[in-house]
Amino acid sequence: MNDAPLGLLFTALAGLIVLSAFFSSSETGMMSINRYRLKHLTKKKHRAALRVAGLLKRPDRLIGVILIGNNLVNILASSIATVIALRLYGDAGIAIATLLLTLTILVFAEVTPKTLAALYPEKIAFPASLILRPLLYLLYPAVWLINHIASGLARLFGVDPTGNSATEHLRPEELRTVVDEAGDLIPDQHQGMLLNILDLEKATVEDIMIPRNEIVGLNLEDDIPTLMQQIRHADYTRLPVYEGDINKVVGMLHLRNVARFVYGDDSTITRDAIRRFSRAPYFVPESTPLHIQLLNFQKEKRRIGVVVDEYGEVLGLVTLEDLLEEIVGDFTTNRAEEQSEEIRPLSDGWFMIEGSASIRDINRNLNWELPTDGPKTLNGLVVEYLENIPDAHVSFEIQRYRFETAEISAKMIEKARVCELPKRR
Repeated sequence: MNDAPLGLLFTALAGLIVLSAFFSSSETGMMSINRYRLKHLTKKKHRAALRVAGLLKRPDRLIGVILIGNNLVNILASSIATVIALRLYGDAGIAIATLLLTLTILVFAEVTPKTLAALYPEKIAFPASLILRPLLYLLYPAVWLINHIASGLARLFGVDPTGNSATEHLRPEELRTVVDEAGDLIPDQHQGMLLNILDLEKATVEDIMIPRNEIVGLNLEDDIPTLMQQIRHADYTRLPVYEGDINKVVGMLHLRNVARFVYGDDSTITRDAIRRFSRAPYFVPESTPLHIQLLNFQKEKRRIGVVVDEYGEVLGLVTLEDLLEEIVGDFTTNRAEEQSEEIRPLSDGWFMIEGSASIRDINRNLNWELPTDGPKTLNGLVVEYLENIPDAHVSFEIQRYRFETAEISAKMIEKARVCELPKRR
């Protein structure tokens, strides 16, 4: 090497720096490539993606061959640079070569290629795989030996090198972040629906059910004219049928079946006919998560269920419509719901809210963050905080929200004025 022409040495040094840049960019490009896009391309039988995916199946071997190549190239480059410097500057050339080669490798073989590879991983990784795969076969004995020694050292420190701690599967909270940060890739409306789907497992049917005191149904102990009056003026297509008490539900009557037992005036109608054309009730435990209940509705071919507690007491009704609205938002107009406005805006940021209003509905409609891990209604939240039903109107704060009772009965807080307080610094 000492007798080689300087031109040849400079050419070899430049080639080695290019090779060093190739190995550095290959490492960053391979490790930075989007795994999910890579899976998508492999399903389409993209040749370069298949090569890269094959190399990434054993990242220890891939990194091993890259580091072997990179270190060999850099060591050889330093040797040639030392020879050149000695021939040009004598003994002082060693220090000069060390300084200049370090700067050259950092700029042209490390920082610049790795930056480009991090920005455009596919453009680097795909063509690099054409060289890395045959190079892996060529250097496999050395790669195997080095990885075997490295694995042994890792075990000395209590690390299992075969364990894959970095899984490629996203957790729900990570998937939520991906959807939330999707930007223009997903329309805002669809983005909200996807986030709502991910949130289904955080809520149960108890959170969205129609409470027991609001159930509209048919009591078979009423006389026939009363029953027919309820049927004719019903705001719902399905009505629970019970005997005396809602806990004794015997069926669910779909109003399309009414024509089957209505032939003349009310005198021709019998309670047995109402019972006969009612479908058997479908009972749902109160703690069933919403995403499970959605699948259960599909499996059972049902649209409405009777929510019961652990003792079999009826707590309310849950409908497929209410469950779907948790995903897509309000998509139907219900005349009964129009008639009772549970949340009415007042002045200066205050709202008049019914005590029976669901906390989830309040949070969704007003973009608030009232606690949802306890009581499900505003009345329940207030009573839990006060620990009793007050005899007179009171004012208090829960987190960042001020409450003022407006109507109180012997059994519950009927209405309350609520506003959101400014965030404290």
